[in-house]
Amino acid sequence: MNPLLSAEQAVLGSVLLDPGQLAHLDWLAPDHFYRPVHQALFAALRKLRTEGHPAVATTEAVPLSWVTDAVDEASRHVRGLTAAYAHTLVSACPRPEHAPVYGRMVLEGAIHRSVAEHAIRLHQAARADALQGEVEGALHCADVLAGVLGDLACRWGAEPRPVATAPPPSTAPVATPPVRADQVAEDEQFLLAVLVERPKAMDEVVGWLRPSDFADPAHGQLYRCLGALHHRGEPIDRITVLWEAQRRGLLADGTLTTEQLTAICDGVGPGSAEWLGEQVMRSSVTRTAAASARAIRALAENESLAPGRLISHALHALGPLDDVRTRWQAANGHPSPTPLAPPTEEAPTARVHAALARSTPRPAARPPERPGAAAKPSAARSPSRAHG
Repeated sequence: MNPLLSAEQAVLGSVLLDPGQLAHLDWLAPDHFYRPVHQALFAALRKLRTEGHPAVATTEAVPLSWVTDAVDEASRHVRGLTAAYAHTLVSACPRPEHAPVYGRMVLEGAIHRSVAEHAIRLHQAARADALQGEVEGALHCADVLAGVLGDLACRWGAEPRPVATAPPPSTAPVATPPVRADQVAEDEQFLLAVLVERPKAMDEVVGWLRPSDFADPAHGQLYRCLGALHHRGEPIDRITVLWEAQRRGLLADGTLTTEQLTAICDGVGPGSAEWLGEQVMRSSVTRTAAASARAIRALAENESLAPGRLISHALHALGPLDDVRTRWQAANGHPSPTPLAPPTEEAPTARVHAALARSTPRPAARPPERPGAAAKPSAARSPSRAHG
């Protein structure tokens, strides 16, 4: 049995049994349902309520027309819905008065799906930008994802704040696509060669370029050596760089070889360290965006995470991308674009309480009846408007 499918069936069955339950589900939208037939049916039920269907206002037995009219309306937008399936939904609802709790379960599933979908879009945009040598698409999708997380937090009634996971999700950089891997490696080697040949060029990049921005870990470690020499005010040339690499154990553990250092330090021509550094940063932005997207998707696919924790962990997973974006903007001399903010209007208190509802049953207005059945004495029924 699929818990999410059961929850969707239960919330629809509760409304078919008791139209008054729609008043407690104003915060639930048709697109929160996973199955298209459920989306269409819930939209139809809400439309009938808005149009003042007699079943909503009656205090007598729920008329059969409530079910048939809902099926007819939903059938205009989706195929395969029958009156028989509507009665299957009715039988799938244990307690109609628990509709807000069933709806909360449906909302949880919708939040997980929404986060996963936007993470996939971010990953696709990052891969496309990596192939094209761009970053704008990935940064835009990251802003959209951040805005979606803020909006979902508002809908769920949680505070949108980053919280690290324990243990944290894997955020290892995603490999550069093969089409660009050679170009990225060449840019990194050329940049390092320029910095060794013209040590003063370190001033052009040291403020915003970090060792973690290099796709090749060996190149990142060599840049760390250059940064250490620059920070201490020591001269930079092939001998001092080789000595610094040895002091850091990079030669002993095989991270770097003397042949690699020789290849980087020899035969360099004129080049702009700032321009080359920007190329390295472009690659870093897209790799970091792809890594954040993969981490967020893994979180969204973890069904054991409550929505509040999912949103907080996802915001934390976007943190490394925010850092790289800030340095990328500094490298280009442009202010960071304003992220897409979530709606300023806060969720109504009633909606938040409904979304956070637990299993406390709501008092029903009248005893349960089958659609079309005659009313019977309430003493012989359980306390609910809906029919069993």
